[in-house]
Amino acid sequence: MTDLRNRMIQDLQLHGYAERTQQSYISAVNLLAKFFNRSPDLLDDEDIRKFFLHLINVRHASRSTVRQYLSGIKFFYETTLGRPLPVLDLVKPRKRFKLPVVLSVTEVRTILALVRNPMVQMALVLIYACGLRLSEGRQVRTEDIDGERLLLWVRDGKGGKDRAVPLPRATLERLRFY
Repeated sequence: MTDLRNRMIQDLQLHGYAERTQQSYISAVNLLAKFFNRSPDLLDDEDIRKFFLHLINVRHASRSTVRQYLSGIKFFYETTLGRPLPVLDLVKPRKRFKLPVVLSVTEVRTILALVRNPMVQMALVLIYACGLRLSEGRQVRTEDIDGERLLLWVRDGKGGKDRAVPLPRATLERLRFY
């Protein structure tokens, strides 16, 4: 592992970034270095410009991918190297307006009925009914369920935040039966 990479990892840790965010940012800088086949600290504004044009026009990278690379590369140059690059302020991935795919109640029931493991099935029901992220659903404990007020407490969710979400009565009853 290079000194530069170690330095970036340390900077990410000092800034309190989540492990997955750290991996994504490191990966973005790694891809940049591989694209030019040289150390990223040797690249200039024009190189970065070419890289993002390649991402957008040749690879047709999604908006979220471009934003992820932008954030990682910007962190590297501005924080780790202390070298702001004006071209990074130009990169603005185009917004796409797509409606999300929403399953019907029948489709959701069909999918859940196919899950044979009762614990996994209950976890999926809870995740779906409360609108949780998978990582949040994995962390739910019995003490997080407030049956009296029909709330589920999500501990250490995205961004390390706690929040309460509505817990449907039918899901609460199913949890109690489980």
